[in-house]
Amino acid sequence: MTSPSAVPRAAFDAASADVSLPLGRVVATEKKPNTPHEFHFWTAIDAPIGIGTIVRVEGNTPVEAVIPRVYGVVVEGFSYSDLQSPLHDVLGHDGRPHQGPLAHTDRTEIRLYTASVLRHIPEEPLQPVPLGAVYLADDADVAVALRMDGYITGESATGIPVGVYRAGGMRSPIFLDADFLVGPEAAHLNISGVSGLATKTSAIEWLLQSIFAHFPAHRGTVAAVCFNVKGPDLCFLDQPGKLEPADLEMYDMLGVPPTPFQDVRYFAPFTARGFALNTLRSHPALADSVSPLTWGLGEVLQFAEVLLNKDDIDAKADALIDFIRERVVGKDFEEPGFTRTHNVQSFADLDAWFRDVLRKLEDSNGDTWRTHHAATVRKVRNRLSNLSTRCAGLVTDDGAVSDLPFGSFVDRAVYVIDVANVEEDAQDLVFARVVSRLREQLERRELGVDHVIVFVDELNKYAPHDGPDTYVRKMLLDIAERGRYLGLVLFGAQQFRSQVHRRVTGNAGTALYGRMDGDELASPGYQVLSPAIKARMATLDKGQLMVRHPHFTQPVFVRFPRPSVMSGREGVERFPQAPEPSLAQAVTRELRRLDDTIELGFVQQTILLYDEQVVLAARNAVVRTRPDDVKRAFTRELARRARPTASDVEAVAPRPRALRSFSPDEYGG
Repeated sequence: MTSPSAVPRAAFDAASADVSLPLGRVVATEKKPNTPHEFHFWTAIDAPIGIGTIVRVEGNTPVEAVIPRVYGVVVEGFSYSDLQSPLHDVLGHDGRPHQGPLAHTDRTEIRLYTASVLRHIPEEPLQPVPLGAVYLADDADVAVALRMDGYITGESATGIPVGVYRAGGMRSPIFLDADFLVGPEAAHLNISGVSGLATKTSAIEWLLQSIFAHFPAHRGTVAAVCFNVKGPDLCFLDQPGKLEPADLEMYDMLGVPPTPFQDVRYFAPFTARGFALNTLRSHPALADSVSPLTWGLGEVLQFAEVLLNKDDIDAKADALIDFIRERVVGKDFEEPGFTRTHNVQSFADLDAWFRDVLRKLEDSNGDTWRTHHAATVRKVRNRLSNLSTRCAGLVTDDGAVSDLPFGSFVDRAVYVIDVANVEEDAQDLVFARVVSRLREQLERRELGVDHVIVFVDELNKYAPHDGPDTYVRKMLLDIAERGRYLGLVLFGAQQFRSQVHRRVTGNAGTALYGRMDGDELASPGYQVLSPAIKARMATLDKGQLMVRHPHFTQPVFVRFPRPSVMSGREGVERFPQAPEPSLAQAVTRELRRLDDTIELGFVQQTILLYDEQVVLAARNAVVRTRPDDVKRAFTRELARRARPTASDVEAVAPRPRALRSFSPDEYGG
């Protein structure tokens, strides 16, 4: 791993402008005086100064025996001539734009710039910017102006390269402070910009590569969990991408290896039929690297409020759900009048328990069971039983669980959860449960790493500034406000920052901006920026960002290299999605991960007499237990699951029940 301090300064000196000569001079007038936080200066017409350029002012008069030095960034520019009105210029060309001026001398033109102060040396006393010469900032000046000199050198350096600052033919590396990016001083990052043009996903991929290469060892270990919520954006992080010579030069300059991520692990739920995984990374050459993500009753019931409509589930229903969660699931439950002792482990077991409860209600001709009304029991049964259907492929009836490796996370590994093709309810459930488990494990220091970066795209959907206060939004707010103390860091992206909850964006220590929409820039959150800065933000190229960071008192424009991973568009062209497999093909593919000697013919012959659901349940059980003898275990699971159980017999031939009438509302309709 390359230390930030090891980046050679000489690498940035080539082809740079002569920074030893002044480019301008500070000027102050009665109408435009200088202040401690803003100053004005003029330059020659050909000076390499523009919006975003960092400059240095050298004072003339010592203050407490020290010559003051002020650093600033240009935020506005003006051009003047000696004309009093446009009419004079029209008359000077005889009203003909193509004709040269009638005068024998060219009109005088001056350039006047306004700069916001980045830093005063010395810091005290804080005085207005003095009149003095203005110089183009060199590498050392940029480091001092942005206060990077305090964290990019020495044994305890915490610099994370974010990009390259360019001005006047010079290029200087820009570093973020890991303590203010990943914690504990501050944390979280937010990036905004127009879809497609702002390269938000590319910026996050690049920054993760930079963090993995430069995160200091004395700050512990770090991993990333990325939610792929749209298209194939994050489906090919382990595949090399195409880099231009300019990109390779920046990688070398910033000390980041131009290689794809070395340890990427993919997870995706099954499709609704359960044959194949629901991911765009389904090409045969890549499919084996994707692990199933399936949860049972125990995992889902803890987050039932994510999926249940609060307008439909009232306090009485909540009480029954809490009773089931605490007294029924995973415990032996017996009661006089029940057909058997229940140990509820799956949705099928829960349905059998509900049947016994309703049977006892009907046999006793009563309206309540343990203070729970019959209508409430029926309503909760209907809503809970429906969860496995609404989230088919993610939630299983048989209780089979295939999860992230909580407790054994690996340093510098990326865990991608592909939920781009699943329903919104399932996406919410995945996000809520995964983040909750990450938080719990980090609190107990049992996750395997010290810091986890959670990347969430489309943040305006999951944490909008208005709308209902959903479980997911509450969780995002909790991460933004308290996650840094645990090592849980949120990297969020969205098109419109103004549409995201203010407490989420406000707690992001670092903010990145790609090309912005004009309507978005007109919102109140951008009023602190000058018109020239906003005009530049509206015309940024791909690969350009404006950066705000706690150490930077003013925004800085940087350019970052293309990430060295295959883009989603390139990936789907090179690795097109595989067609939906048959049941036998899907089972063979999963079992071959455990035993590469298993052939399609064996599976076809073995499953010939069994129902589809039995075959899938047997497959899931074998994948979960990973036995030594896969063929024997699969055959045994098929036979065991095909054998009818007592609950199956009861469901087919229920005993006679007393007839009684119910009002329509008692069925929870």
